[in-house]
Amino acid sequence: MQNEPDAPETLDELAAHAQRTHVVVVGGGIGGLVAALTCAKIGMRVTLVEASARLGGALETTEVGGVRVDLGAEGYATRGGAVQALVRELGLADAIVPAAARAEWIAGVAGGSAPLPAETLLGIPENPWDERVRRIIGWRGTWRAYLDRLAPPLTIGQERSLGRLVRRRMGAAVLEQLVAPLSLGAFAIHPDDIDVQVAAPGLNSALTRTGSLAGAVAQVRAAADRTPDRYEGIDGGMSRLVDALHARLEELGVRVVRGAPVRALSAADDGRWTVILESDAEAAGPDVGDGVALAGGVPSGIDPAEAVIVAAGATESHRLLSPVVPSLAPVPGTDLEVVTLVLSDVAETAGKTAVYPAPGSARAAAVSDSTARWEWLRRDAGADARVLKVTFGAPDAAPATAGLGDDAVAALALAEASALLEVPLHAGLLRGSHRARYTQPPPVSALGHREAADAARAAIHAVPGLAIVGAVIAGTGIAQVVPDAIAAAERVRRVALWGGGGGEPA
Repeated sequence: MQNEPDAPETLDELAAHAQRTHVVVVGGGIGGLVAALTCAKIGMRVTLVEASARLGGALETTEVGGVRVDLGAEGYATRGGAVQALVRELGLADAIVPAAARAEWIAGVAGGSAPLPAETLLGIPENPWDERVRRIIGWRGTWRAYLDRLAPPLTIGQERSLGRLVRRRMGAAVLEQLVAPLSLGAFAIHPDDIDVQVAAPGLNSALTRTGSLAGAVAQVRAAADRTPDRYEGIDGGMSRLVDALHARLEELGVRVVRGAPVRALSAADDGRWTVILESDAEAAGPDVGDGVALAGGVPSGIDPAEAVIVAAGATESHRLLSPVVPSLAPVPGTDLEVVTLVLSDVAETAGKTAVYPAPGSARAAAVSDSTARWEWLRRDAGADARVLKVTFGAPDAAPATAGLGDDAVAALALAEASALLEVPLHAGLLRGSHRARYTQPPPVSALGHREAADAARAAIHAVPGLAIVGAVIAGTGIAQVVPDAIAAAERVRRVALWGGGGGEPA
């Protein structure tokens, strides 16, 4: 008679099986760290390999101008609760801090910069006649937007493109002066390429019910107000989350290897995987190629593994996986550069947490005031200091900073911040600056992202022992990456312990 799933001897066997199972995670960003933790929790032997000397990926806190600042992500959305649960699990509950309410402004419009009215959704106004809306789009834009009330409604799901929906219902002024600045400045994507159904669930069906896009915005916003999404950070910076994850991994016996770029992944006849490091390839000689076993019997520095979870960036993930998953398509991305400026004697930025210019009106895509958002940063920086972030780059265009030296980049960022914030800033106020270049994958709201991600997962899962996590598959944002990494790692656990497609007992 077969043992029941909860029989003690079966549990003992499962525990022993878990301990014999080796999982290698390639990439030490938040996705890789969470995937490693999820596997290590049940006793699996886990090795995490990171190409650089630093863990955390987009989560990096460092000193600029004498102030500890987050260079990448400053916090996380609370939707779904996965990140909150992780932070609490790691003992950081007392360090959670709420972000101040956003005060977003639009610059580069006819009447001069103006605050974005709160009564908007993705920049789409509830009431085009609102004086604050008219201030941005002008009388002509307001009259054109009003025609939305007179146009016949769309059928449910007829228009997936946010840009085409807004252009058709409310006109070019609303699209280019309200909606596009937000999507380009915050997510480096044009509204034409945003999926309405993902970015604003229920908007199309609400349009059909109410008969207008403005009415649909009001209805969707009212529902959202009943279950508000919050934004939180960690006192002292998001690297505290990385450090806590690293410490927990060490407690669980995870081997963390840093400064170890991976050359290739190689599948053996027994179904196990060899992760070939660059150092392995150099030791083996020039005959070692991508996706092949090591020449001359040179052993890898990483033990063979039953499963490999790739948690690298888009380019690196495709390079590693495409030799073993030939159908895998490359993931497009936008080259961005974020310049962090720390300044003294700048007491006010008029309460603006972020300013987004209308397309073509500035060289920067956005400027944000981190000190206006985070009380802990104001405390640490001092009352008269400001930490500003200036983002450069747009889809299909190189950042304006490309090819410039560090001093020229700092000067350009300072000039753009001064113009967009409408605050006099000059080099004499600058305490320090930092530039960070990266390629941002499409957000989860990008048209076709869900279909492309599903196809990529299917192709990767068809190869036994492979998985992928991170923003490249989950979409940008910690609130997207963390639950996706947990789910992917849980699948790896389930397949390793129960076999392909097997169900894990409750």
